[in-house]
Amino acid sequence: LQLVESGGGLVQPGGSLRLSCAASGFIPDYYGIGWFRQVPGKGREVVACITGSHGETNYADSVKGRFTISRDYAKNAVYLQMNGLKPEDTTIYYCAADVQCVSLGFTGYWGQGTRVTVSS
Repeated sequence: LQLVESGGGLVQPGGSLRLSCAASGFIPDYYGIGWFRQVPGKGREVVACITGSHGETNYADSVKGRFTISRDYAKNAVYLQMNGLKPEDTTIYYCAADVQCVSLGFTGYWGQGTRVTVSS
């Protein structure tokens, strides 16, 4: 399984970005697939994850109400719509897949990452 992220960039505070993750290979429905980031002083944070055939989602408290994860099963892709971006959202975002959402970035699969910079 390979995961390739795109969509990062520079945006002003309050702005929006949409990250995309293209997966090559089969991902079982029961797998969690989503995004994690490395936060200075905080470590790895699972930002958002979607799992199950019904697409159950969960989010870190720091992004609830601002970020939305979605999955296109036909295209084997996952997206992260990020609105209301803050400077503290600045970091590299990784697309990842694993048996459980909580283990994203520790085990399983992840891509090379895409950098998001929020600055005026």
